[in-house]
Amino acid sequence: MTKSFTIDRQKLIGFIAGPLVFFILLPIIPDSFISPSAGKVLSLAAWIIIWWMTEAVPIAITALLPLVLFPFMGVMKMSEAAAPYANPIVFLFMGGFMIALGLEKHRLHERIALNLIKITGTSGNGIILGFMISTAFISMWISNTATAMMMLPIALSVINLLKSDPSVSNESLPKGERNFAIGLLLIVGYGSNIGGIGTIIGTPPNVVFAGLLDQFYHRKLDFGKWMLVGVPIMVLLLTSMYFLITRILFKNGISKVRGSDELIKSKLYELGKLRKEEKLVMVIFTVTCLLWIFQQPINILLKKEMLNDTNVAMMGGILMFIVPVDWKQMSFLLKWTDTEKMAWGILILFGGGLCLAQGLSSAGIIQAVGAKIAASSPSVNWLIFGLIVAAVFITELMSNVALVQIFLPVVFGIATNLGIDPILMGMPVTIGASMAFMFPVATPPNAIVFSSGHMKMKHMIKAGIWLNIISITLIYLASVTLMRWVYG
Repeated sequence: MTKSFTIDRQKLIGFIAGPLVFFILLPIIPDSFISPSAGKVLSLAAWIIIWWMTEAVPIAITALLPLVLFPFMGVMKMSEAAAPYANPIVFLFMGGFMIALGLEKHRLHERIALNLIKITGTSGNGIILGFMISTAFISMWISNTATAMMMLPIALSVINLLKSDPSVSNESLPKGERNFAIGLLLIVGYGSNIGGIGTIIGTPPNVVFAGLLDQFYHRKLDFGKWMLVGVPIMVLLLTSMYFLITRILFKNGISKVRGSDELIKSKLYELGKLRKEEKLVMVIFTVTCLLWIFQQPINILLKKEMLNDTNVAMMGGILMFIVPVDWKQMSFLLKWTDTEKMAWGILILFGGGLCLAQGLSSAGIIQAVGAKIAASSPSVNWLIFGLIVAAVFITELMSNVALVQIFLPVVFGIATNLGIDPILMGMPVTIGASMAFMFPVATPPNAIVFSSGHMKMKHMIKAGIWLNIISITLIYLASVTLMRWVYG
């Protein structure tokens, strides 16, 4: 009751404070400050940031404010304000969503996860390893929230195998079994977050970064090049997380979880043999991934820029709706009603963030802030390190999507003033924004596994603070080595 009241009070304060700050700032900031439209843009930005941070109204609705108010205030024309909402990056993510819907509807992702868990063995650490690999792999392609929601019931089923008496409380379990439960659930939550950094479509901040890069610099992020950086960082983080949780923080010492073999087999038996629908989804998914990865060699071979990330994603998404399962019934892999489950709000959120960034740029605010920070920075490497630290710890308290939408335009302004490739500054910040491990409220996967009741806040903070430090270190090292090699 108290928690609900606190959340409602926070939303109420944010709801009132947003427009109040807007109307207070609007007449105060003079036209001579940076540019005539700077005051209007900053006032609206303050309103949007307050609503995004407090989630006083749905974040997608907040993202529509620039579409309405920028033309009304004369910051930009309606056609200019609307254009970011139809940015190619929005359609890239839409195509990714459609492909993910196909995987989820026909339970192919569940089959992949169960088979991976089956391979890694039935010891305590073997099961945790299997869950980690399958969770991270699936999260590379579908929502981290959906991944955690899918993996949680399977994890809880395995944990319940430890209980000879179902009435025994979690706290009454032997230390090794209790540590196994905590470690397994943390792996599911953290693995869902870490897996998303492996691909451009793996997590919303990556897509926002790609969209802003295109908007500010007219540069496209290559899917394959991203994976050359994202996958190694992902693997190193997963490896570090596995050893930290299983060998240091939550040792379980379980040589075999009784009944786990039977549980996995029974769940696979429930899925049955690989159905026609699953085979078709697998073919579309595989072809889409291959085209994403090898689009540049194919374009060079064809001597034409035929393929890009967006049209490949939309091709895969459209195929889910037009590949027939049954000609007589005119039944397809997906039908339009399936899109009710699609995160349409995220697509609007991308557009709103891009529109706000365009307003900040056209008003000269980003350039001014970037020049100020660049002039006071001791060195480029220290600046990058500081930005990564800020991204990792700020994302513990606010939405990672909102963070990159607010933070990245400033980072790009700094990069421009320092004459640095914006990818080399923006990519570390973007990846850092997905590294929220300390609190349940930081990301939906954290909240999902915390809600299981098998852990306390201190367990998540204990593991999360170390993972935050490890992720900052690995991202920084990658930013001064791997990223410069791939994008240099």
